[in-house]
Amino acid sequence: MYLSKLFISGFRQFGQEDASVELTFQPGVSALIGKNDSGKTAIIDAVRYALLSRDQMYFKVQPEDFHVDEAGKSVDDIEITCVLSDLNTADQAAFAEHLTYQDGTVSLFVNFHARRLAANGSARRWVEVNVRSGIEGDGPALEMTVRELLASAYLKPLRDADRELSSGRGSRLSQILYHVDGIKEGAEFDPDNPPATPAETGALSLLGLSEYFGHNVKKHKGVVDAQGAINTDYLKALLLSGDQMTGKIDLTEGGNEDTRLRHILERLELGLFGESGAQPRGKFGLGSNNILYIACELLLLGREPEGLPLLLVEEPEAHLHPQRQLRLMQFLKRAAKGKVKDGEGRKVQVILSTHSPNLASGLPVANTILLDGNTAHPLSEAHTCLSQSDYSFLERFLDATKANLFFAHGVLIVEGDGEALILPALARAIGFDLDEHGVSIVNVKGTGLRRFSKIFQKSDASKTCISIPVACVADMDVMPDAAPQILGLVENDDDPKWINPKRRWKAKKDFGADAPAIAAGLKERSEGLCKDDAQNVRTFVSDHWTLEYDLARTGLGSMVFHAAMLASAHDKICDGSKAEGEVIAEAETSFAKLWAECDEDDELTAIQIYELFTTKKASKAIAAQYLAAAIDTEAASEGFDAAAFEERLPDYLLDAIKHACGKTPPAEPPLEAQPAPAAATQ
Repeated sequence: MYLSKLFISGFRQFGQEDASVELTFQPGVSALIGKNDSGKTAIIDAVRYALLSRDQMYFKVQPEDFHVDEAGKSVDDIEITCVLSDLNTADQAAFAEHLTYQDGTVSLFVNFHARRLAANGSARRWVEVNVRSGIEGDGPALEMTVRELLASAYLKPLRDADRELSSGRGSRLSQILYHVDGIKEGAEFDPDNPPATPAETGALSLLGLSEYFGHNVKKHKGVVDAQGAINTDYLKALLLSGDQMTGKIDLTEGGNEDTRLRHILERLELGLFGESGAQPRGKFGLGSNNILYIACELLLLGREPEGLPLLLVEEPEAHLHPQRQLRLMQFLKRAAKGKVKDGEGRKVQVILSTHSPNLASGLPVANTILLDGNTAHPLSEAHTCLSQSDYSFLERFLDATKANLFFAHGVLIVEGDGEALILPALARAIGFDLDEHGVSIVNVKGTGLRRFSKIFQKSDASKTCISIPVACVADMDVMPDAAPQILGLVENDDDPKWINPKRRWKAKKDFGADAPAIAAGLKERSEGLCKDDAQNVRTFVSDHWTLEYDLARTGLGSMVFHAAMLASAHDKICDGSKAEGEVIAEAETSFAKLWAECDEDDELTAIQIYELFTTKKASKAIAAQYLAAAIDTEAASEGFDAAAFEERLPDYLLDAIKHACGKTPPAEPPLEAQPAPAAATQ
C-alpha cells in the first residue's frame, strides 16, 4: 500500500478550484523540490493532517492553515484527499468498510475536511473537522483506530536527533522499539523458580528481565538492611497503636504489562560509539546522529507487519556533507525496495522535501515533484514533454551541478564552458546579475540541450505551466564563406571537400548563391533549433557562428583576442616565466596588426581570432575565464557605460540573459544582426 495521489484545496499556499493542487506519487522515493516558500512543507503537513503521523497523533487546525488570497480574503474550507493504492489482502481486510472499488482496482480514499465556523480562531468551537472515506468524502467516517494504521513516520527539519533518541517519558526511541518484532517475545519470570544459568536468563522477555532484576535488587543486602532500618528504627516509632504499615523498597514498575514495558523502553537511549566501544563526548555531531535517527525510523517501518509504511522527511540533508547525502539517498532507495538486508523485506514509501542538488540528482526525474508558484508539477511520465529516452538520458547525466536548475528562479542552458563562464560576467555588466536574479546556468557540454529544457514543459499545455523562464543558448554553427579556407578545411573554392557529403561543417553558401537564399536557409536552420520552444522555454540562436566568433565580430574583438593570447600563454603565466601584463602588451600590438591586415573588416578579423581556438593554440575554457575577468574589470572601472557596452553584444545573448531573469525578450530575435561600423565594433 502506498500514497498514490494527494489533492489539496484551501490549505496555506494552495487555493481553491483552479488554484488547488493535485499530486501523483510514485512507489519508492519521491522528492518535493523547489525554491523557498513554494509549498513543500505545506504538502508534507497536508499528508500529516489527513493521515496523522506518529510523532503527534492529533493535529489542531490553526487559523493560518486557511488559504488567504492576494486580496487578503481567507477561505472557509480546507479539503485534503489522500488516495492509497496497491492494497494487499491484509490491507483490504483492515479497511474493508472504507474501500472504493473503481475500474477493477481497490483504493482507499481519505478525505480530510476542515470548515471554519467562526471568524475568530479563539472561539471555543471555531472549526469543524471531519475525516471520511469515499471518492467524494461521502463514505463512513474513519475512526481513530483506523487512522492510526495510516499514521506515517515523520522527521521534521532541523531535527534534534540526539534528543529524539534519548531516554525519557514518551521518547521517540521507546515508541519505535515498542513496535519492533521480538521486543515482547521471551519467557516470563517466575520468582519461585528464577533462572539458574545465563542461557535461562537470556531466554527471558524484556519484562521478565526487568522483573528478575527487581527480584535481585530487593534481595540485595544493602537494600534489605535499609528497608529493615526504616521499618524497625524509624517507622515503628512513628506508628500509633493498631497501625498496620510496613515500608517496602521496590522498583517503580506499576501498571499492567503494556505500561510496564513502555516504562522499560523509556529508560533506553540510542547513541553512537567508536571502534573501541567508547563514546567520547563530542566526537559524533549532528550529522552522524541524524543518520542514526533515520535508520531507527526505517527499522520500524520495515519491520511492522501492518499499516502504511510511509516515511515523511523534511530536508534529509540536514547536517550532512555531500558524500553522506548521496549515501543516504542510496540507502533510502534500497529501503523503498525492501532490500535493507539480505532477502526481501517490507517495501517503504519515502516522500522527502529537499533543497539539496545532491539528493535531487540522486533520484530519477520521474520521481520528482517541482513546486513552483504555489503549484505542484509532477515530473513523471505523461506530465512532461520528456520521452522515455529523455528520462534515461537524464538519469545518466543529471548530476549535482545540473540539478541546481530545480531550485532556480530562472535557468540558462548552455552548450559549453565558454558560455558558462562568460554569460555571468556579461549579465553583471549590463545590470542583470544572475545570482541576484536566482538564475542557474546548466552546462550540458554540447549534448542534451533540449532534453534538459523539456523538464520544464508540461505535456498538457492547457494546465498551469511552470513559470520558471528557461533560456537555451545554441550556436548557429554556420561559418562565413571565407572561414573554411582560413581554418585549413579547404584549399580553395574548387576544393572537392566542398562537395564531400561526409563533411560535418557548414558555410553560408551551402544555403544558396545569393543573399535571399542564404537568409532563408539560416532562418530555417534557426527555426529548426527553436522548433520545440513552448510555454516558458525559449531557444536563442547565435546570429552567425559560435559564441567566440559572434562576440569578436559584434564588438568585443580586441577583448576576445587578448583572452585567446592569454590562454595560449597560460602555462607560462602560471609558472612565472611570463608576466600577464607582458602578454597583454604583445596582444595589443598583434591585434592592431591583425586589424590592419584584414583591412579593418570585422568578419575577417573575427575569423582570424577564432582560428586561435580551432588550431588548439588557445583553450576556449581558459580564454573564457580571462575574458570574464576582463569584462568584470571594465564594468568596475570609473565611467563605465553599461548601455554602450550592451550595444556591443550579440542580440541573442542579451535576449537569453533577460529572458532567464524574467524580462521577456522580443518574440523573434533577429537572425542576422547588421555589423556596426568597423571603428565602433573594435
